Amino acid sequence: MPIIRSLRSPPPLTAVALSIVLATTVAPPSFGQTPANAVAQPARDSRLLDAAWRLIRDNFYERDLAIDWDRIKEALRPDYDRAKSPEERAAVINRMLDRLGASHTRLYTPAEPAYYQLMDIFANGLRRDLPRLFPGGKVVYPGIGIFTREVAGKVFVSGRLEGLPGAKAGLLVGDEILSADGQAFAAVESFRSKVGKPVELKIRRSLDAAPLAVTVKPELIQPNEAFLTALHQSARLIEADGKRIGYIRIWSYAGRQYQEALAEELASGKLKDADAVIWDLRDGWGGAQPSYLDIFNPRGPVMTLKDRDGEEDVVNFRWRKPVTLLINGGTRSGKEVLTFGFKKYRYGEVIGERTAGALLAARAFLLSDDSLMIIAVDDVAVDGERLEGRGVEPTIQVPFDLPYAAGRDPQLDRAVRALAG
Repeated sequence: MPIIRSLRSPPPLTAVALSIVLATTVAPPSFGQTPANAVAQPARDSRLLDAAWRLIRDNFYERDLAIDWDRIKEALRPDYDRAKSPEERAAVINRMLDRLGASHTRLYTPAEPAYYQLMDIFANGLRRDLPRLFPGGKVVYPGIGIFTREVAGKVFVSGRLEGLPGAKAGLLVGDEILSADGQAFAAVESFRSKVGKPVELKIRRSLDAAPLAVTVKPELIQPNEAFLTALHQSARLIEADGKRIGYIRIWSYAGRQYQEALAEELASGKLKDADAVIWDLRDGWGGAQPSYLDIFNPRGPVMTLKDRDGEEDVVNFRWRKPVTLLINGGTRSGKEVLTFGFKKYRYGEVIGERTAGALLAARAFLLSDDSLMIIAVDDVAVDGERLEGRGVEPTIQVPFDLPYAAGRDPQLDRAVRALAG
């Protein structure tokens, strides 16, 4: 069996850096209704370690590494050979990849929601393998549509996708997840074979509060559809000092459909009557192109088409009212391109925390055990400036303390005040 099952991949995508490492604990299961062969067991020898090492040697954007790449691999080989699960082996390989000090370079396993999200983002390049991995070639996984982050050994909800089970059940950003059906919480495993069935999460909303029980009904999540649903569901008006402040959050920009959805909400959707708008690019995935910023550039014609039934279609829509941008340490990749341009060309205030400084272009590679390796294959500069390792500072710094936030959002509150004032 070849070590690399597939090297087919799409063109480089300046989008592929996960803002939050989602909870992973146990070996990936067989998902029943989910991927048919998503968890094939790897060989017990070191071939996967060698394969990952060779992929970096042959594809990484820096041809001449400043480190002894061969020595690093050999130093980790004993740890790899002692690893007993796909997650433990992936952790060793990721220790090797971390030595590169580069974003967009990581190995993901089917125990992580990020694995499926990246599969869907890179679906075009992996299309020949998807029917083998997923029934009908459609990427899905069991979940409730939340992001989690580990802080001091505890798991907290760091984001939720509106319109999905976690949000519907009332989970709040900052909730500590204690257990799922009495077992340790795992982002995918906790919902295996439980799609459509109630799962009891024990959570803690404040440090000194008694645990609460929240019942969720996991569903099969198709990542790109879920991100699009969450975008539309997030759009709303906030009344402040007699003004209607629009708000919209874009979790993924890895596809033109998200920009089209933004234009739709601004031109004719929930935000069309807003006096100003908050554009939230915190966390999630990148993929944005520099031209997406044009929607907030008032200099340009807007064309409206009207058919015989009176239906209108807007072409080259421009938002010509005030706008602010929300960012944080999870604003990565293509979203940093937009942040850089928004700030440099003074579209409005940039509120939050410095972006991740993760701006490289990546490709996806499928290993023989069906784990997914993302590799930075191109360096990136914006207006001649390199943002990798540096990021973009906000114009108004607002920290966010995640644990036990109970849904409070000081960054959003500050953006509302900026526009209302």
